[in-house]
Amino acid sequence: MAADSLDDYIASVAKALNLTIEDSWRSAVRANLEVSLRMAKLVDEFPLPDETEPASVFRA
Repeated sequence: MAADSLDDYIASVAKALNLTIEDSWRSAVRANLEVSLRMAKLVDEFPLPDETEPASVFRA
């Protein structure tokens, strides 16, 4: 995602959530979003066979 697109996305989400993001924080917000998107891409691209079942839920 291009930096301009990320900046637009951050501005849109901040507006939708009624959040104020100070200019001094914008680069940190963008950096965290870039890392999150990279990690999400790794998970999304991980191949799983069709036979894969969800894990059971264990409760203590």
